[in-house]
Amino acid sequence: MFQLRSLHNLLISPQLPSLVNLTINAVQHRNRFSFCSFGVTNFNTLKSVTSVSGFGLPFRVNGIGRSSRFLFAVPEKKSKRKKSVKAVAVRGKDKKDASSSESVDKNVESEKSSLSEEIKSDKQDSKINNVKKTKKKPPSKKKDVKTSAAIDSIDPSKAVGEEVSKKSPSKGKKKTNVKESLAVSTSKEIQDGSASTRSKKKDVNSSQVDLEKPLGNFTGKPLYPPMGKSVMVVESATKAKVIQRYLGDLYEVLPSYGHVRDLAARSGSVRPDDDFSMVWEVPPSAWTQLKSINLALSGAENLIIASDPDREGEAIAWHIIEMLHQQGALRDNVFLARVVFHEITEQSIKTALQAPREIDVNLVHAYLARRALDYLIGFNISPLLWRKLPGCQSAGRVQSAALSLICDREMEIDQFKPKEYWTMEAKFDRKERISNKDVTFRGRLTHFDSNKLTQFSITSDGEARDIEGKVNSAEFQVISMKKNKVRSNPPTPYITSTLQQDAGNKLKFSASQTMKIAQKLYEGVELSNGKAVGLITYMRTDGFHISDEAVANIRSLIIERYGQNFVAQSPPKYFKKVKNAQEAHEAIRPTDIRYLPSMLAGVLDEESLKLYTLIWSRTVSCQMEPAILEKIQVDIGNADKSIMLRSASSRVEFPGYQAVFTDIVTEAGQDRDSDGSDHDLAFEVLNSLKTEDLLHLVETEVSQHHTQPPPRYSEASLVKKLEELGIGRPSTYASTLRVLQDRKYVTVKSRVLSPEFRGRMVSAFLSHHFSEVTDYSFTADMETELDNVSAGITKWKGLLGDYWTRFKSYCERTSNVHIHQVEKMLEKKFADYLFGSLPDKSRECPSCNEGTLIFKVSRFGAGYFIGCDQHPRCKYIAKTLYGNDDDDDDDEEDTPKQNTMIEEPKLLGFKSANEKILLKSGPYGIYVQLGEDRKGYPPKRRPVPYIHRLSTQVLQCCLC
Repeated sequence: MFQLRSLHNLLISPQLPSLVNLTINAVQHRNRFSFCSFGVTNFNTLKSVTSVSGFGLPFRVNGIGRSSRFLFAVPEKKSKRKKSVKAVAVRGKDKKDASSSESVDKNVESEKSSLSEEIKSDKQDSKINNVKKTKKKPPSKKKDVKTSAAIDSIDPSKAVGEEVSKKSPSKGKKKTNVKESLAVSTSKEIQDGSASTRSKKKDVNSSQVDLEKPLGNFTGKPLYPPMGKSVMVVESATKAKVIQRYLGDLYEVLPSYGHVRDLAARSGSVRPDDDFSMVWEVPPSAWTQLKSINLALSGAENLIIASDPDREGEAIAWHIIEMLHQQGALRDNVFLARVVFHEITEQSIKTALQAPREIDVNLVHAYLARRALDYLIGFNISPLLWRKLPGCQSAGRVQSAALSLICDREMEIDQFKPKEYWTMEAKFDRKERISNKDVTFRGRLTHFDSNKLTQFSITSDGEARDIEGKVNSAEFQVISMKKNKVRSNPPTPYITSTLQQDAGNKLKFSASQTMKIAQKLYEGVELSNGKAVGLITYMRTDGFHISDEAVANIRSLIIERYGQNFVAQSPPKYFKKVKNAQEAHEAIRPTDIRYLPSMLAGVLDEESLKLYTLIWSRTVSCQMEPAILEKIQVDIGNADKSIMLRSASSRVEFPGYQAVFTDIVTEAGQDRDSDGSDHDLAFEVLNSLKTEDLLHLVETEVSQHHTQPPPRYSEASLVKKLEELGIGRPSTYASTLRVLQDRKYVTVKSRVLSPEFRGRMVSAFLSHHFSEVTDYSFTADMETELDNVSAGITKWKGLLGDYWTRFKSYCERTSNVHIHQVEKMLEKKFADYLFGSLPDKSRECPSCNEGTLIFKVSRFGAGYFIGCDQHPRCKYIAKTLYGNDDDDDDDEEDTPKQNTMIEEPKLLGFKSANEKILLKSGPYGIYVQLGEDRKGYPPKRRPVPYIHRLSTQVLQCCLC
């Protein structure tokens, strides 16, 4: 154990505060050698550390500037008072470090004797000081290591370090004062001071961050008009550029480019046994942004964090402040402020600066809970998937529920049995025509033999032809007519989910494409007059609220453009009808309703203009009068009314809000498929009829139909279903769908989501072994609990503790499941899919005639196959099943192909009377095999890498 006295450096200013965390960034310019975040924050208390293990101290070698580490492991003498402090200081190594390590070790050996005497004297001084302290101070309650680490991390001026394992014997344990406890907190950092490894990531553990205590000197004073220099941090460079133009030189607006740190993407980054402590990782690119903010703060009076107005934005603000605290960039005279911009306009930004606030810790708690929960699910289920289902990458909380929806729908389609039914229509004309106009119209058979027909009343061709003959021989007249007026209410303003649905249905945009374009419209574009402005409000919202000022402007535009009778008598109030609604933000709307779509035709690209037109039209229409439709219904029958037919139509009497969608300024985004001219013509024909008018039967038409299975989800319909069930958040839908496609669980063909077989296997595995994860109500209830956390009702660690207790038992139970049990479960669930294409659907092994063909997981690679259960005695493989990695040009086809990659061995011919030549597909590609698989007689095989499909090959091609 290497005994360390204290690190006296004359170049360190004695005027430094008593609690200063020495990191490589803070001290390297003042010292002859650099410290690598030892975590000791007070040099006076350093003497109380009696033993240090695993400590690496970099020294300059030969004055050239290269640094190396050394480690000592000297046996520690036992004492009544024993402390073991693990100081982790990881530095990246390069070739220079390796070459200089031997010389450093030799220098260390020579220093051991001189250091030992100083250490002994230092031990005596430490004991004397401890005795004096215990005499002067009254006895206090015992503090364990966890409490001391918590006290250490509460101070925001210190680096939040990884908790140190500190063990003391139960007997003879003395009370530890707070001052000594503060000296034993360490920081785990991965950062190299050399230029070659400076881009390595840094880990920062925030396990004991006390969010209940203010993070700094927050100010509540208005920040506009400016009284001094202020630094503002936003998320994107585009937004920073636009805001900088609005505020002037006294504000320096910098982008953070999203999160400056995130959970380390490795096992152990969330530690349930350590009070759900978390290890954060700083990407190399984020260090550049933090350095820019650090430099800009010199001479500044205020630091304004203006990230997005949601949980993620609040978490970004918290991360930035935490990292700046650790770097020592936040001086005592720098005031902090949190502001949110719901729209990027000059007036809204200046108004927001007049009402700064502190960090909303409840939103940060909700973010931490969601982040930890998703991490625990992903990093505990994924290793099980790798072992039980090779080739299946990972599974997440919301992604698993979405995948379950898609796979359940596919199962419904597989199990669907179509039913036959028939319908009949007739074409009529008036016997006495008043004019030469065409007055023909169609009617649908509703009653026959005085009985009302249902969907399955006519189920065969014979029945349909019999009814058709009786209809053709009857005389018909108008029995009754009915007219009524119906009000069609305007749609609600857009929220994230409905915008994604409408953009998908009307503009054929994917969810991720919609959000990308909306982000660009929100952050701002430069208009033709040189003015940069954000065109829409914040696009991640599920609230229907619109500000009073915006409503007044919209209503004013409606009166000017369409007339007084088109504006709603009073502003409509819209409310969310689905569960888990958050009404914190406004609906998605234009920042200035007078930016007409036609005015932006030369400014925006085609896709952006279409989406803006969609938002503009929806926003204007929601403040207009309902449309009034006039409907007419005509019942036609024979004399005794035993046969009845019905014809109906409608027309628009007052367009109301529909006038917006036919306006010339909205041509780019309107639905061109809708046309009301045919409806108007049919309405006029029916309206010209009168009761008891005689009609002439022109023709009849019977049609055969079959019931259709439920359609597969499109991105728009899946988003709608997720919203109805309360699964996830609108802001996560686009990323959820993208992850499912990236993992090759789902493919998109003609805008339809089709599950791959590997996705169906993952969903079945999770449903069988982790039923709570894939349960829709659980995921929705979890969103409710996270909302309660953000509202301050539920404690986030308590929520995680309750869930982790249940989830851990699932993981332990599933880890003991043998892979053969997984194979049997999947074989039973997908038996029709796996064995349906076998010859004669027989599962008897054709090779040994004794075994049964079963579904098996390959022990080599990530493949699956159907083989004989008598393996290894019989090595017959009937089919191999892989993922969709081998897809080629067929991906460009518009029609979805059958979702299977199973290929049977192809018989190419015979070498002799009973020796077959087979073309087969294996884990490593296509190969030719001579003879069948037999025990003790391995067949000859030869790879043919230039062949890609079994069905297109011939014997001559393979034997050439």
